[in-house]
Amino acid sequence: MPLQRLGVLAAAVAAALTVLITALVAADAVDTEVIPGLPSPGPITPWALPIVSALGNLAAAATVGTLMAAAFLTPGLVPARDRDKAQGTSSSAARRGGRTVGPHGYRWLRAASWAALVWLVLTGAELVYTLSDILAIPVSDLSVRILISFVWDISQGRALLLVMAGAAIIAVASRMVLSVTGAAILTLIGIAATLPPVFTGHSAAAGNHQVAVSSLLWHVVAAVLWAGGLIALLLARHLAPPALTRAVGRYSRLALVCVIVVALSGLLNAFSRLGQGGWSSPYGVEALAKVGALVLLVGLGWWHRRATLPALEQGRRGAFRRLAAVELVLFGATFGLATALSRTPPEVVYAEETSAAAQLGFTPPAAAPTFGSLLSNWLLDPFYLGIAVIAVGLYLAGVIRLWRNGHRWPVGRVVAWCAGWAVVVLATSSGIARYAPIMFSIHMIQHLALMTLAPILLVLGVPITLALRAFRPASEPGMRGPKEWLRLLLHNRVTQVLTSPAVALAFMAVSLFMMYFTGLYELSLRSHAAHLAMLAHLLGAGYLFYWVVIGIDPAPRRAAPPIRLIILLAGMAVHAFFGVILMQSGAPLALDWYRGLGLSWMPDPLADQRTAGGIAWSFGELPSLVVAIALLVQWIRADEREQRRLDRAAERAAKTGDPSQDPLEQYNAYLASLARSESRR
Repeated sequence: MPLQRLGVLAAAVAAALTVLITALVAADAVDTEVIPGLPSPGPITPWALPIVSALGNLAAAATVGTLMAAAFLTPGLVPARDRDKAQGTSSSAARRGGRTVGPHGYRWLRAASWAALVWLVLTGAELVYTLSDILAIPVSDLSVRILISFVWDISQGRALLLVMAGAAIIAVASRMVLSVTGAAILTLIGIAATLPPVFTGHSAAAGNHQVAVSSLLWHVVAAVLWAGGLIALLLARHLAPPALTRAVGRYSRLALVCVIVVALSGLLNAFSRLGQGGWSSPYGVEALAKVGALVLLVGLGWWHRRATLPALEQGRRGAFRRLAAVELVLFGATFGLATALSRTPPEVVYAEETSAAAQLGFTPPAAAPTFGSLLSNWLLDPFYLGIAVIAVGLYLAGVIRLWRNGHRWPVGRVVAWCAGWAVVVLATSSGIARYAPIMFSIHMIQHLALMTLAPILLVLGVPITLALRAFRPASEPGMRGPKEWLRLLLHNRVTQVLTSPAVALAFMAVSLFMMYFTGLYELSLRSHAAHLAMLAHLLGAGYLFYWVVIGIDPAPRRAAPPIRLIILLAGMAVHAFFGVILMQSGAPLALDWYRGLGLSWMPDPLADQRTAGGIAWSFGELPSLVVAIALLVQWIRADEREQRRLDRAAERAAKTGDPSQDPLEQYNAYLASLARSESRR
């Protein structure tokens, strides 16, 4: 790596540490005073912990950014046979190439390996210093037994251990992976590895932790992609100016999205954690400083688009490097402020000191649910609300592109798609979400909305067909655009297995019983991460099932209407059987959880569970019944189309005088051949 790039990275690190130390001192977040008679972690831990945390965040951004660049910013190698075909009138053959990363992608993968190794070491140090800080014991006095207990029993320890596992996997795998798909998978692993600490900090302990944690998830992912992509581009010293221009153009589009997500999620997270002191509190001052850094970063990004991209097109790399170096230093300062914020407790947005509020993470309702309170007493979940907004926005953008190109798209599909995401938002952010962890019957309404109603509407929106028609093919040989990635996912072996009707049915049925008749359901009540995963599972399993059953969008496997109808009826039977088990059960699920809430208006857990079983047995089958009627109509229409095809073939055979073209004659000839084979046998 050239000395100038090492200097840029060193400057970013120095900026991060300077801002971090200044913010910690200003907020009194580091207390090195030793009081006689009280335990103390020593003079090193209070300073070392935030420093290694900030440096670990920068290493995580570098890891994710270099992996993302290898997978998405430059084309892969095009096989010689496809390259020869691409010299003709069409480049479609070349676009089928790009399975292996190019030379620039290879260098980025190697850089990711080193960055992940640094990330691993720094996270290990953070784990040790975190334990020293919690127990108020110097690092030298910690034992292996205490460390093992920390990572096994304490959520903070488990979170850091998961980060270390992800970094270790990337450090090893990025030395072995050479495919574009492998680089994309490692990118997802890297993003996932940055998220476990989100569920264990101040946001997780806040009284409105659903807003705080979900907004922080968006914030962390967008910030890591934004900063990491810039680090990767600064390391791309071998990219020729035209290739660098194209890579920077792709990154700038991603950066624009990240800017919006970082700004909205950061402000939402800050508002959810401010107390009576507001912006004048130490936490508020640090948050304002971070907002100022974000404004400067936005200004630099705007200047990139205005000045440095045209300079790159003219072959002048220096302008981009200088501005990107300043931007990276500012990113380092922003990461330092973020670490300082994580060390500075908010003024109190913690749950009220009641057992129910502490257990739920939010103030529980004061009375039993009514129809009005289920619709009005909202508990906002920015995670699924953000997904819904992005999904609807992309869908409408695709429809607009088709309309501008002169192609029609049925309005009913647009309505179905928007209605499906509206159901998701209602199930995850309305009063249903507030009452769901308190009453199992309300949770069952949420379950049915996410696993049956919303997936049916989303599948009827036909999003895959829209995406294939709206996305443009990649213009650069070896490059994978959204259309190429979507086709790869559709024809992947895993997708082929999952879209088998029997597998889709088994996946829904097995996961349904495993979720509720093991400890997973109670885990989803006690862990926000498990709660988000459970909701995603319900929506994903339902979408997969109805994607296979309804069968409008293209899929690797397409079953005949009779088979799909049988699978649908089997799914209805599974849900009905599940409801009957709940109604006849003599032991309530998650009894310790419901007893711990202790709300006076709560119904008896067993009686409420039987009500939930009745809901699953009766109302849960109504959407599937509508789908069954639609499948019968599809079956009848398919038979009618097939009969019309046979009639046209018979008419053509009669006009031409060639009986071999008549399907009936062909079938009779086939039966005759079978009879002759049987007689010879």
